[in-house]
Amino acid sequence: MPEFVVPPPVEPGDSVAVLSPASNAPESARFVYELGLERMREAFDLEPVEYPTATADPEWLAKNPEVRAADVMDAFRDPEIAAVVANIGGHDQITVLPHLDGDVLRANPTRFYGWSDNTNLALFLWNEGVVSFYGGSTLTEYAMDGELFAYTEEYLGRALFEDSLGEWREATVFTDQAGDWDDPRSIETKREIEASDGRLWRGGEASVSGRIWGGNYSVLVEQFLAERYLPDEELLDGCILAIETSELVPDPAVVGANLRALGERGLLERFDGVLVGRAAARSHAVDNPPEWRADYRERQRNAIEEVFRNYNPDAPVVLDCEFGHTYPTCPLPIGAEIEVVPETRSLRFV
Repeated sequence: MPEFVVPPPVEPGDSVAVLSPASNAPESARFVYELGLERMREAFDLEPVEYPTATADPEWLAKNPEVRAADVMDAFRDPEIAAVVANIGGHDQITVLPHLDGDVLRANPTRFYGWSDNTNLALFLWNEGVVSFYGGSTLTEYAMDGELFAYTEEYLGRALFEDSLGEWREATVFTDQAGDWDDPRSIETKREIEASDGRLWRGGEASVSGRIWGGNYSVLVEQFLAERYLPDEELLDGCILAIETSELVPDPAVVGANLRALGERGLLERFDGVLVGRAAARSHAVDNPPEWRADYRERQRNAIEEVFRNYNPDAPVVLDCEFGHTYPTCPLPIGAEIEVVPETRSLRFV
């Protein structure tokens, strides 16, 4: 396993690179992007530096992965940049990875924030021993409608300014309602909020600790199909797997089948524990009713729990964690160590 480094914390007043290594919002949603930049300045006292891809057309970005890679490389090289913030996720960031220079990224460790398709870049950095953060994107957490969740503001602040996030407590509420990027007035209205029943603990009862590896479920499937950027599987021994499904709302049976395939290849038994982000059950495209959403989340929990019961029953599995495509979120430090303690139902970043 590489020797891991947590890039230096950001300090108030620092410059942070804003870019789009995955996809981007259309020009019609520029008001969301501007809100994100405003929140960086006002809520966190950061100075966003817009890189060329930050405002580029998403169709153009899809055709130019090397330009997206160049922005990442330039931002990491720049000694004046304290952190790198991805605007949003996407669907094809795996095409960016051939254009990255791992030696340069390793030599210039910088805090990177981005979720969903940015799992590709996070796992690339993991291979280089550089901790990155799954969350904290311009168009999502920073640009939350109405106002920032206090929970998000607290944990995003820790992920920016602290050496470690410390104890990871539960949130009391959540939402998976998508933002309305067609109406500029929407950013003044809070999304529909639901009470949280808290995390669910399944599987093994012994306390474990290990380095976090993973991210978005769909990207992990893509990575295992490509088999170009995965670490040697023995390096995952003792790690903590993190997975969450996106707003694509995948069929729980399919999620279970893909995880079962990883179990059959002997992968799942390597992990000492599992963190599962609370499932989003609606999206910009589909606004499912409350009863359907609750049933969907339960079916997904059951599918994931069954797979690990069969392939790694001793691993504690913590469901409905605060990372991924529901809000509020904690930027999950991919590559950092976490302690999972079933007896006290507690999580703590080391």
